[in-house]
Amino acid sequence: MKKIVLTGANGNLGQELRAMLAGLCDELLSTDIADGVGELLPNESFVQADLAEMDQVRPLLEGADMVVHFGALVDELEFSKVWGPNFMGSFNIWESARQLGVKRVVYASSIHAMGMYPKTVAIDTVMPQRPDTYYGLAKCFTEDLGRMYWEKEGIESVHLRIYSATSKPGNVRALGSWLSFDDLRQLVQRSVETPFVGFTIAYGVSNNDRSPVDNSAASFLGYRPKDNAEDYAEEVFAKEPAADLSDIAQTCHGGPFASATLGVSPMAQMAIPDKED
Repeated sequence: MKKIVLTGANGNLGQELRAMLAGLCDELLSTDIADGVGELLPNESFVQADLAEMDQVRPLLEGADMVVHFGALVDELEFSKVWGPNFMGSFNIWESARQLGVKRVVYASSIHAMGMYPKTVAIDTVMPQRPDTYYGLAKCFTEDLGRMYWEKEGIESVHLRIYSATSKPGNVRALGSWLSFDDLRQLVQRSVETPFVGFTIAYGVSNNDRSPVDNSAASFLGYRPKDNAEDYAEEVFAKEPAADLSDIAQTCHGGPFASATLGVSPMAQMAIPDKED
């Protein structure tokens, strides 16, 4: 490919993707609301931009083949604060793609689009959305946006419902939900390189024995995760108390986001070694 645009390039996951994406194209344009991403790769450029502003987003996509859209406010906050980066940001990406002829968007969705399902329910890619927060609602909005732009405008998209993307699983929940960085890179690469994807939803989860999701409908992507959170199970169980089954943070797929008050950040409750998408 000639050009890939990566949004959220300074984020925890964006930084993990830069080198892999640079190897797939002649030009990687990285962008973030932050003022830089550190040392640039040989074929990488950086433009600081606010995703909520169309006049800053549209020029980024000129000449692009694909967008890997990982830019967002990654937390639960008041709706007015989530609106700009997470709702308007997605609209600006897809509408710019329509105007400029970009063929595909690979989007960092989240388990929080399905977070209110109880863990006793195995979730797949065709069940109705069930968001747990305004943050999760923005993921549902963008999935629906992507479906509409595919059906109306022919813009392909892959929506990756990322669960717990960290360097290693940090709690009992993550024994099922962990996504290693190596598997994250594989998943994004397959989403970029698969010849035809139409509108696709796939879960971002590693090859965990306790995985709570069914990814079979997206198997055509060729994503075959290699890492398994079970390798860390003994360590995790040794440091975490028994689950409180009266706490929906422990009984719903969304974890602390499921029990959070709308508009109030639950991130401080999450015992994870790195930020989760």
